[in-house]
Amino acid sequence: MKKVLTIAGSDSSGGAGIQADIKTITVHKMYAMSAITALTAQNTTGVYGILEATPEFVGQQLDCIFTDIFPDAVKIGMVSNSAIIEVIAQKLVQYGAKNIVVDPVMVSTSGCKLISDEAMEALITKLLPLGTVITPNIPETEVLCGFAVKNEGDMVRAAEKIAARLSGAVLVKGGHLVSDAVDLLYENGAARWYRSERVNNPNTHGTGCTLSSAIACNLADGRTLDESIKNAKEYLTGALKAMLDLGKGAGPMDHMYRL
Repeated sequence: MKKVLTIAGSDSSGGAGIQADIKTITVHKMYAMSAITALTAQNTTGVYGILEATPEFVGQQLDCIFTDIFPDAVKIGMVSNSAIIEVIAQKLVQYGAKNIVVDPVMVSTSGCKLISDEAMEALITKLLPLGTVITPNIPETEVLCGFAVKNEGDMVRAAEKIAARLSGAVLVKGGHLVSDAVDLLYENGAARWYRSERVNNPNTHGTGCTLSSAIACNLADGRTLDESIKNAKEYLTGALKAMLDLGKGAGPMDHMYRL
């Protein structure tokens, strides 16, 4: 059985973060492991509290995982503290982690910054360069490239600029644009587009976490990055099409629709 590690925060309502990752990994018939960076008190209407783990404890979790059940892929979600980011980067290098998918959670859907400038600098310089692929959405892409991204041409220019600082690939998720759901993979100087239907479902809590975890699962299975993204997008579309409707706000998807 393939093993996938998620390094992220916990979502008490189960729609995003560690919980979304574990559901996604499980439904891909793989063994899920987690290193929790923070506890959150949240539901479909918002985040009401955050309790961060100490960097030492995050490191201890990673030591326990890598020295016993070595993961075939690693997905990294929201890490808001520069000290935690540095510990994660150090451990990934120390243990020679492979198939690393980094979802650089920096900006909320409403445009609010979720991490400090100091943490953002650590994320950009220490963690993103370790990624096999990074998966920023449009607001996050704008932070990383330094200019507004309004169309597909902007997506290409942004990906080129971001990729110049990385060794891995960049997947710019175009879901925040008004056209069809189109994503751009920029890898080794070449651009590849992924177009899929936009599912008319307001319940999209955790889509970024879910997509990055599904990509990690496919990489763990030995698939190419291109195949991994295609399969992950297909899985995400199915989870949205299941039209689960829970909670009073932007609810979660049905991660388990295939069961």
